Amino acid sequence: MTEVADLLFTNVHLATMVDGYGEIENAALAVRHGRIAWIGPRAEAPPAREEHDCGGAWMTPGLVDCHTHIVHAGNRSKEWEARLNGASYEDIARQGGGIMSTVRATRAASVDDLLAQSLPRVARLLAEGVTTLEIKSGYGLEAAAEERMLRAAREVAARLPVRVATTFLGAHALPPEYAGRPDDYVDMLCTQMLPRLANEGLVDAVDAFCERIGFTHAQTERMFAAARRLGLPVKLHAEQLSNQDGAALVARYGGLSADHLEHLDSAGIEAMALAGTVAVLLPGAYYFLRETAAPPVEALRAAGVPMAVATDCNPGTSPLTSLLLAMNMAATLWRLTPQEALLGATIHGARALGLEGQIGTLETGKLADLALWDIARPADLVYAMGANPCRAVVNGGIVRAVRV
Repeated sequence: MTEVADLLFTNVHLATMVDGYGEIENAALAVRHGRIAWIGPRAEAPPAREEHDCGGAWMTPGLVDCHTHIVHAGNRSKEWEARLNGASYEDIARQGGGIMSTVRATRAASVDDLLAQSLPRVARLLAEGVTTLEIKSGYGLEAAAEERMLRAAREVAARLPVRVATTFLGAHALPPEYAGRPDDYVDMLCTQMLPRLANEGLVDAVDAFCERIGFTHAQTERMFAAARRLGLPVKLHAEQLSNQDGAALVARYGGLSADHLEHLDSAGIEAMALAGTVAVLLPGAYYFLRETAAPPVEALRAAGVPMAVATDCNPGTSPLTSLLLAMNMAATLWRLTPQEALLGATIHGARALGLEGQIGTLETGKLADLALWDIARPADLVYAMGANPCRAVVNGGIVRAVRV
């Protein structure tokens, strides 16, 4: 590189996530026009308009939280407390609780209301080095409320330094207006709600909850066919509570990811491996619900299925706003290695959003979404519970936050 760089980071160690992981110690990294322009030894670095001596800190790609329901209204801590005191899910549902309590609160919220409640949750993720975030709809379950959720998700990216990928999750639960008529609801989603929201530019991908308490295999496939007609990629809440062959289905549609996967079988793993579908692991929900069936990590590893790690931030089953803690949970509960956990929150998270060509690794040409850490070694990001060693975050070549 002979041109003058906009930014030059020196005296820095790089965890590149290239070719299966990769570390470069005592390196320098140059940024030009918002992208990584050069990586190498300091003595060979190009001239730059602005230089930062990183003091021996570590740099990673900005973290990617590839599965969240972070835009919602309301709070379900009272239900959680009731469960700890012995109430069953059925008891809570009879009292008007469960997902429908979030649906009622979200339907009553304006875009500004949703933002006021959601922005603090997002800010906590950003303070830990997250630079890209997926946000799902699915707590509106009617056109106007789903639209407000997606518009709020877009507005998050306008107000905070984060890249947001939106996912339409209208097939999250059956709304009360369609009680006993799930096929009619799916028909409406496919022919009315999804096309309208997609035409308004609010949808980047389509998801569904394929489960005995959610939507059937056939209903999910109709959602995927509708997404394909609109040119939208698909992903799926799959095999969380039971094996519904959802992973194989989403793989057949070339899906970006299958998420949860506690009850995934060998056929699903094989289909995901052949399709390149990412396994998104969500330890927050597993922990919060005190589940006992773990995703088949060893089999996914043996099959070469990429494994992402995400928070699944949501009010009912994973009120988690720390991707670093999710990485620790994935390692401690499910035996991911620290390197696998870091890959899961960077390049594999990017793959789960279809953004691997733009973010997720430190290599020339990628967007300069970077996180700088005061750590002795990269495994420290996965090791320490409750710690936040993030010193600085860079979004598209702009230094956004620095902790002295």
